[in-house]
Amino acid sequence: MNKELFKLDCKKEFSRGMKGWDFSYLKGRTEEDSLPWDYGEIIRKYIGPADNLLDMGTGGGEVLLTLNHPYELTSVTEGYLPNLELCEKKLGHLGITVKFVDEDDHLEFNNCSFDIVINRHESFDINEVHRVLKPSGHFITQQIGGQNNRDIAKYVIKDLSDSPYKDNNLPENIKKIDSAGLKIIQADEYFPKMKFYDIGAFVYFASIIKWEFPGFTVDNCFDRLWQLELQREKQGYIESKEHRFLIISQK
Repeated sequence: MNKELFKLDCKKEFSRGMKGWDFSYLKGRTEEDSLPWDYGEIIRKYIGPADNLLDMGTGGGEVLLTLNHPYELTSVTEGYLPNLELCEKKLGHLGITVKFVDEDDHLEFNNCSFDIVINRHESFDINEVHRVLKPSGHFITQQIGGQNNRDIAKYVIKDLSDSPYKDNNLPENIKKIDSAGLKIIQADEYFPKMKFYDIGAFVYFASIIKWEFPGFTVDNCFDRLWQLELQREKQGYIESKEHRFLIISQK
């Protein structure tokens, strides 16, 4: 591809933006290794039809709605204002309780409100989770670890500083959850690979995941983006290493 046309294409992808938390725009342009566990199936194993459910950091409710849990027994939190507006329209209309969360250490719910709290890729204060869980209630979380996309971020962004999330891993989170008085039932960690079949897809991805690619712009990183494009032309894709872990615990 012509270098100037490539740069224009990258800038177009960088400025596209996203509403909710839906990466369907990248369908067919990326491919991720499957995780050795199924988050949705695990939740279905532990949730009962009469249980009160809290989904922390629901995004646009994309995963939540696949559970088909009774709306009147479902609550969600969201701290990102554009997603909050989407939740209020999309989920609130269904009868789901939607709450804004500004700080992890304050959930606007009473003590012992929920039979199950789920959390996919959202930060949490385990003491608050413990507080809102009913006795014997379950906390299920799938997290993005501190090594997620780190190698490619370091390649693309010159002089990238240490990640503030470097200690976000399975052992540290097990300690945190255990110290709050929850029993660990299951814990797994995995490092799947993600392939990008065009560099525009990577640019779009990096522009959305700003905390993993701080300071990333097409102009600042163009020389490395061009090198990635040359690599993609040779092998058909570029690859990044992701980082996931899962913890199932019980109060």
